[in-house]
Amino acid sequence: MNPTPSSQSSELKFEIGHVLFIDIVGYSKLLITEQSDQLQTLKEIVRGTEQFRIAEAEGKLLRLPTGDGGALVFRTSPEAPVLCAMEIAKALKSYPELRVRMGIHSGPVNEVTDLNEQANIAGAGINIAQRVMDCGDAGYILLSRHVAEDLEHYPRWRAHLHELGECEVKHGVRISVVNLYNEDVGNPAVPERFRKAQAAAPPAQPPVISSTKPSLGLVSGIVSLAALAILGVFLVPRFFHSGDQAAPTNKSIAVLPFDNLSEEKANAYFAEGIQDEILTRLAKIADLKVISRTSTQKYKSAPDNLREIGRQLGVANLLEGSVQKIGNAVHINVQLIRAATDEHVWAESYNRKLDDVFGVEGEVASAIADQLNAKLTGAEEKAITDKPTQNTAAYDAYLRGLAIERNGVDNSSYQQAAAAYVNAVRMDPNFALAWARLAVTGSYLYFNGIDTNANSAPEVKQAADRAFALQPELGEAWVAQGCYRYRVQRDYAGGLQAYKEAQKRLPNSSFVLENMAFVERRLGLWKEAEAHYKKAAELDPRDPHIFINIGSDFLNYLRRFDDAQAALDRALEISPDNQEAIASKASIFESEGRLDEAAKQLARIPPDSAHDFVVNVRVGQAVYERRFDAAIGLVERKTASLRSGEALSSSTKYFLVQLAHCQEWAGHANEARASYSRVIQAIKPSDSAVPSDIAWHYYLAAAYAGLGDKTNALDQAHRNVADMADDAIAKPNAETLLAQIQARFGDLDSAIAALPHLLEVPAGISRADLRFDPMWDPLRKDPRFQKLCQEKQPKDGK
Repeated sequence: MNPTPSSQSSELKFEIGHVLFIDIVGYSKLLITEQSDQLQTLKEIVRGTEQFRIAEAEGKLLRLPTGDGGALVFRTSPEAPVLCAMEIAKALKSYPELRVRMGIHSGPVNEVTDLNEQANIAGAGINIAQRVMDCGDAGYILLSRHVAEDLEHYPRWRAHLHELGECEVKHGVRISVVNLYNEDVGNPAVPERFRKAQAAAPPAQPPVISSTKPSLGLVSGIVSLAALAILGVFLVPRFFHSGDQAAPTNKSIAVLPFDNLSEEKANAYFAEGIQDEILTRLAKIADLKVISRTSTQKYKSAPDNLREIGRQLGVANLLEGSVQKIGNAVHINVQLIRAATDEHVWAESYNRKLDDVFGVEGEVASAIADQLNAKLTGAEEKAITDKPTQNTAAYDAYLRGLAIERNGVDNSSYQQAAAAYVNAVRMDPNFALAWARLAVTGSYLYFNGIDTNANSAPEVKQAADRAFALQPELGEAWVAQGCYRYRVQRDYAGGLQAYKEAQKRLPNSSFVLENMAFVERRLGLWKEAEAHYKKAAELDPRDPHIFINIGSDFLNYLRRFDDAQAALDRALEISPDNQEAIASKASIFESEGRLDEAAKQLARIPPDSAHDFVVNVRVGQAVYERRFDAAIGLVERKTASLRSGEALSSSTKYFLVQLAHCQEWAGHANEARASYSRVIQAIKPSDSAVPSDIAWHYYLAAAYAGLGDKTNALDQAHRNVADMADDAIAKPNAETLLAQIQARFGDLDSAIAALPHLLEVPAGISRADLRFDPMWDPLRKDPRFQKLCQEKQPKDGK
């Protein structure tokens, strides 16, 4: 009879029980009188143990008879069922005919009433204990790995714990089992079930040795492979070599998407927001490893393959949950599961009124930290339990903004999210978290030149400063400061300092780590950037964009082309049709001069793709192949929808410059002049306003050069170099444009003098660029230039 929760309680209350499951082996083969006698003897032995009597006297013992044995649930300590099992095993020595096996596990249990109105016990703690017991034979005391880990903290137990490995039990679930024995109790032999599994496994192949002394050739081969492995280029690319196969720590967790059980599916944003806030609070605990939301959001709410998900994410524990919102009432259910064994470690349900829901995320985070034995500082305890606002409507608007921002597919999503955050702070001006998110989204829009009237520098600064003034210790407030300093002020040192402060408070934030890497590249701190990229990828292992950024915007700049392609291959393993990743692979092939391979990659992308980066790479390929009319067609399709007087984004400005270049190269002189003039009209600053786009000198320099205005072109090019002097990525780009303009106007010596440096510096140019880019055509006949083109590009940046 399946037990059901008691109707007397609105919440299914779980507690952790320490379960001893006992079973008489071969019970069904005994005569009825033998069954009765053995069962009675076993009951007397169990009742006579000290642990049974102590727990029963304290009211901390539950009993579940099973016919051929039973389960004891101790609510005292993890040692209680183990000590009880040892007492039973000693007593059974006087009854050799009584063949008993025992299994022990600690996990969630709850008292229920079955359909016959009889008291019963249910829960994963019972189920796992029985499965552990089923892995053994008569005389064995087997423990789940979870229990063994608890006992390992006590020196007196360590010598008695013997790892058996994994055992496949009901429904194909595999659990880790430990054998408990000493000279008095237990069975030191490997259980039959494990012996059969070992016998079925393919034997390990010993190395073949033809003589007692290896030949010189074999020794050389061993040394060579070892050296390659040390260098990190044998089988696994260097960037991903370190730590990829490390076993997950027990203090690691991923929060899976929460199931929206509300009848109104429009409330999905609320379930996502609750999940996101629980994850964010856990991420503030330095003693935990918490996987970022981007990686977990691809899984369903209650997946079947927990073991595989744990492996993919590199965690030992998973949190599942559901949210039901009905009017002003909210029901939240969460359960913590050990990924490798599918065992439920902890579970809880919460019923709240909507205006009292703010504290649930902190309660859940605190409970999980306790279950995982995480050590919290005083600041961390405060951070995970603080209520962000007392205004229900403001919190609802904030959650809506989060859902829009997280699930967005284009820049308009950021605009909609920003509007939701504006609504939140309008309803609660003291809502620091909403001010912080508003600053972050606003800085992104400003950085990309999108609606800079609404997302102006003063507006972003106000939001960032307001968040910081309200809660100067809030990690998200420091993130807002970092985004403002980096994206708006272009104060890279100040931005990095703010991100470092944020990282102290948000140690598991892949966003913070990746943004630290972004800034460190700009400062020329390449080793530091690589370390932070790696850590971000560890915390967000299923986010393709991290690997795209690593490949396209980091390793590519260092000319580590093989490693860059490996990073992009990882992105495509996660998201096989990701157009940005495919285009990035093509771009890297272009940088190496492998145009046929670049074309094959671009052919994988639908020809009508309007993705900015895809169009940019396709235009670059067409230019390298001297198919200028094709390049013009690509850009014109991209810019055809522009309205007169419309504010231009950074990418649109770049496309207009490309269009003018291609028209010039194709011999369409009038169209080219019109396009160059259009660029100047759209970008040139007025007397009252300076463009927000820091690259405006670049665009003006290129346009003036196209119109033959040498003075203004060189002036803007030199200004561009000066503006980018402290930017390790943008400065080589600015120096490249200056050299191209110098070549255009006949200053060949200055142009060629710049090239050796640009071919070596990170984020510079490649020899393929020299060979194929029409911008260098004025230098084609110069022997010095020809020599530079013929020299071989160092492999992978060496």
